[in-house]
Amino acid sequence: MKLISFKMSFIALGVLVTLGACDTDEKLEVKGDGVVFEEDFYRNETEAYSGLVAAYDKVGKFAGSMETAPLLFLNSASDDFYAGGGNSGDQPGLQVASNYTVTPSNIPPAIWANYYQGVFRCNVMIQKLPAVPMDAAKKARFMSEVKALRAYYYFDLVRMFKNVPLILAPLTKDEVHNVLQAKPQDVYLQIEKDLNEAIADLPVTVAANESGRLTKGAATALLGKVYLYDNKKAEAAVQLEKVNGTPGGTSSFGYKLMPTFASLWNHANKFNTESIFEIAYSDKSNADWGNFETGNDEGNVAAQLMGMRDYSRTAAGKAADLPDYINGWGFMVVTTDLANALKTDPRFASTIFDANAEKAAGRITFTDSYNETGYHFIKYAAVNKDITATNPFLNFAINTYVIRLADTYLLEAEALGGTGPRAQALLDAVRNRVGLGPVPVSLDAIYAERRLELAGEGHRWYDLVRTGQAAAKLAFKGFIPNKNEAFPIPYTEFNNTKMEQNDGYIQN
Repeated sequence: MKLISFKMSFIALGVLVTLGACDTDEKLEVKGDGVVFEEDFYRNETEAYSGLVAAYDKVGKFAGSMETAPLLFLNSASDDFYAGGGNSGDQPGLQVASNYTVTPSNIPPAIWANYYQGVFRCNVMIQKLPAVPMDAAKKARFMSEVKALRAYYYFDLVRMFKNVPLILAPLTKDEVHNVLQAKPQDVYLQIEKDLNEAIADLPVTVAANESGRLTKGAATALLGKVYLYDNKKAEAAVQLEKVNGTPGGTSSFGYKLMPTFASLWNHANKFNTESIFEIAYSDKSNADWGNFETGNDEGNVAAQLMGMRDYSRTAAGKAADLPDYINGWGFMVVTTDLANALKTDPRFASTIFDANAEKAAGRITFTDSYNETGYHFIKYAAVNKDITATNPFLNFAINTYVIRLADTYLLEAEALGGTGPRAQALLDAVRNRVGLGPVPVSLDAIYAERRLELAGEGHRWYDLVRTGQAAAKLAFKGFIPNKNEAFPIPYTEFNNTKMEQNDGYIQN
């Protein structure tokens, strides 16, 4: 019998919960409060807050796991990165995404399961919260947060897997066997419904000790993005304009582009003016290999995976004040195509480290990764001074952006059809921030800008599929049109269910 262990810390996303049914014999172990049956939980505001923490928990998997981290998986599947690592079998879930040999049998099942665990926890809260005796305003806020979270989880699910079950309440074991997939358009409608209902009772700002919780601006930005993916461009533009305000200025939600692009990647600048939805990671988790990925790990694990293998500065490198990067595991090798696209762009220095050039100059040494190009991704790179725990590779307190203002600027410009003075101003603002002059606005110009501005942040694969560019841009990796626009559903999900596999992935 599995136990659900709630830790009373919002930032320390340390929760282990079972996926699936909540039977009457399901138990929850609540630190400091004994053991209670799930059906008797949510007795007061404190326990409701524990449920809210649990609902947020799976957001942290974005960069808080290995081959099951969406950030790493989606980057590997894009044209901007190879999976890398030590060899072709290192973190195989990332390798099959990178070379498009992904199947129902080799896709990491936890990618699907983590999102549905998040959905499950939201569904439990939505069911239980109305009966909890607590302050009405807090209750309304909690309900809005879990509805927005459910929308976030389903948005990634429908974009990655397309044909997904739409589960809106906790299921019994008997009901699980009869679950069917919904039409993608019905999933989008529910996402939009949840977000529209959530926005009213979310706060505009949060206290410092609540950083990372959803706000009105974050839910509005997510709704605008969802509308764009649902091909509702007029509705998307309306929502995104609320978030963006006057291009280059401060919006009504308080968002403003950071003064320099480099300042976005100073990891001390957490929850800055450009941050709309940001995931907090902690160096206080005390995770190690014995308890890894069982709820105790709360750091940015991707930062360790993306570090260069055996990186070391020579005396010349130290004299040149090259970054003191950690000895990493060599994943997320940048393709030469992205490196060439960024080579003359001011954002290159904050996005890519030219390891081959520095090695040739005698300033560093490092070991080649699989599919090595000499270019490595550094937006979330850890340095040795970040090491503060016995097992640092599991404990980096490096936050990641889910949505930031430059992203919503470019999304709104696209929603406007890539034409007109406002679309031009939005594109100009993104380029002006890095010292680049204007280019005539168009959809192609916006797509190109998104690639350079948002490289490595987990958007590129979605952008290519959404805009119909995936087949051409990913052909060199083995992408098959009318198949690889969605990933296969893990085969483990078909045991005693009525679900059907996505087109092109049916195995004999």
